[in-house]
Amino acid sequence: MSDIQHFLDLLPTINDSNFADIALSVFRFQYKNNVLYRTYSQAVRKVPEAVNSVHDIPFLPIRFFKTHHVISGSWKPETEFTSSATTGAMVSKHSIENLSFYKKNATAIFTGYYGAVSDYHFLALLPSYLERSGSSLIAMIDHFIKTDTGHSGFYLNDDEELLLKIDSLRASHKRTMLWGVSFALLDLAEKHKIDLSHCIVMETGGMKGRRKEWVREELHQFLCERFKVKQIHSEYGMTELLSQAYSTGWGYFRCPPRMKVLLRDINDPFSMAGQGKVGAINVIDLANVHSCAFIETEDLGRLKDESFEVLGRMDNSDVRGCNLLIG
Repeated sequence: MSDIQHFLDLLPTINDSNFADIALSVFRFQYKNNVLYRTYSQAVRKVPEAVNSVHDIPFLPIRFFKTHHVISGSWKPETEFTSSATTGAMVSKHSIENLSFYKKNATAIFTGYYGAVSDYHFLALLPSYLERSGSSLIAMIDHFIKTDTGHSGFYLNDDEELLLKIDSLRASHKRTMLWGVSFALLDLAEKHKIDLSHCIVMETGGMKGRRKEWVREELHQFLCERFKVKQIHSEYGMTELLSQAYSTGWGYFRCPPRMKVLLRDINDPFSMAGQGKVGAINVIDLANVHSCAFIETEDLGRLKDESFEVLGRMDNSDVRGCNLLIG
């Protein structure tokens, strides 16, 4: 059995008590088998002998996915996920060893929050993702949609068809989940006041340069009023990660057991920010064993008990899908 497969087999068993030990094992594996990560770790003097806890692990700056091939071990990619970008900007590229594993991982995480995928109709309002190739979000939603032949689907520039489908599913024994990028949900809400009380509305973040940014709290309040729902759910994911965190309301995200968010000090990337403090988000995603499981993002956040908020982007960062202004 390969080392990568060994770690993937451990994913369903991860919990609070063994997370740190498994994370340290993945760190040692990636230090040995990922040339880029090893070189970076050595440069910041975070070699295995100096790493004794999760907080000692070095986090690879996410921008390296734009300039380097981030890979642990030796294998041939089945596909590649790419990020969205403004005109002229470099995109992140994440080589994927096994697309079926990505789908299986995403399904397991979703099920942990919401129950079986087969219990839902999925309606996707994701124009900016559909208009390009290589989106990890589209790969995940397409997989979910295919579990519900005949009712779920993507909707691009066709509000009327979407509204008819929503209404037709009102009496269904399944729950309807409307996934939408922020600007598309906002466009829909401004044009139509709709009763979506039988639906879960899942916002995936971002105006992507299409509209002026809204504070997340104000955006969610407006969508709740227009859609007649009590809360807006959110998904936190990115090209460079194989796992997702979800918020079931009010912008507080919880990580699945295989994922953890830590906050670093904005002015010192090697110091941690405490509870209630605004810091920059570091993510441990143990599903990323084939690439790099320890990512220093350019998002700002705040920890609250076992959850976290996404507050916006650090200065001088490229615009990304999860970009929302700090409230």
